Amino acid sequence: MIQRFIELGEGYSDIYELIELAKSNEHRLAHLLALNTTINGKEVTSLVVILQPTDPGDFQALYICREGIPNPNIMGNKRYDLYQEAAEQLNKKIIQLDVKPSTLFAEKELYYQYLIGILRMNHFIKPLQ
Repeated sequence: MIQRFIELGEGYSDIYELIELAKSNEHRLAHLLALNTTINGKEVTSLVVILQPTDPGDFQALYICREGIPNPNIMGNKRYDLYQEAAEQLNKKIIQLDVKPSTLFAEKELYYQYLIGILRMNHFIKPLQ
């Protein structure tokens, strides 16, 4: 199985695409995540849509708007409210996790491998087969 993060942006106007991806793939929607972290003293959140693997092909897409939204637990914001509304419409709970920031990793791919490890360990995505 191939599990890959697909970065849409940092969550400004691309959050609308992330929400639309979740809604248009409701039949494949596995989880909605909010990954909270701190970058340069700023509390930020990444929003993630995890889809079920394709059949055939065993490709699992994890769409992400990386670290561009203020942490909603610290300060409410309209972009997160839109994500929350979509979760309610789709009968999903947003899973919140605290993670390291991407700035601690030399490459974005290493950051995404770190996140995949966390998601596998917590059984949000399937383990390596």
